[in-house]
Amino acid sequence: MSNFPEPFEAVVVGASGGLGAAIAAQLADDPRVRRVHGFARRGAIPLDLTDEASIAAAAATVEAPRLVIVATGLLHGDRFAPEKRLADLDADALARSFQVNAIGPALVLKHFAPRLPRQGKAVLAVLSARVGSISDNRLGGWYGYRAAKAAVNQLVRTTAVELAGRRKDAICVALHPGTVDTPLSKPFQKGVAPARLFTPDFAAERLLAVIDGLGPEQTGGFLAWDGREIAF
Repeated sequence: MSNFPEPFEAVVVGASGGLGAAIAAQLADDPRVRRVHGFARRGAIPLDLTDEASIAAAAATVEAPRLVIVATGLLHGDRFAPEKRLADLDADALARSFQVNAIGPALVLKHFAPRLPRQGKAVLAVLSARVGSISDNRLGGWYGYRAAKAAVNQLVRTTAVELAGRRKDAICVALHPGTVDTPLSKPFQKGVAPARLFTPDFAAERLLAVIDGLGPEQTGGFLAWDGREIAF
């Protein structure tokens, strides 16, 4: 993390998840990172993406973080799975997907962005997914997840525009981690080539490398784990 003023503090929202835990662990092992604040729904300081008060309370415990990563996502659950057809759409499942994949991360941006230092590099990074790219959608299906990730991309982009007028060194980006071997992707790994199914440690390493190389000119972008831009 050499492009950040050192030492610095980092925040990982979703630190109990497979990828979030790997990101938090790698940050904790970096001697240039003074402290990692890991938040999760059942953490010591609970942060629930469906409860704005918990997000605000968590943000209030952190002073001047230079890196905030939202490493959360919801693709399936006990009562729902990605839709294959319009006929599969369910209002409650759609609302749940938007709450966790778009609204919750937006509220994290709302409450953590004001905590960023006013000078020097600072990054807000939200995990998105390539399936959230509208222009890249050739297969259809996965209505709720696709739409929620497209929404969070727009929320990230709009946040970046606002931040540019207040904190010229701040960067806000959406990141695609690839297909990571976690419970989120487990039911859908059958058609993934072994070389494209990443361990959480590998994905975390690559995402942190991308973040490290970001400059202000990339704020508002949508980037993959290898640093390549993804079209919205």
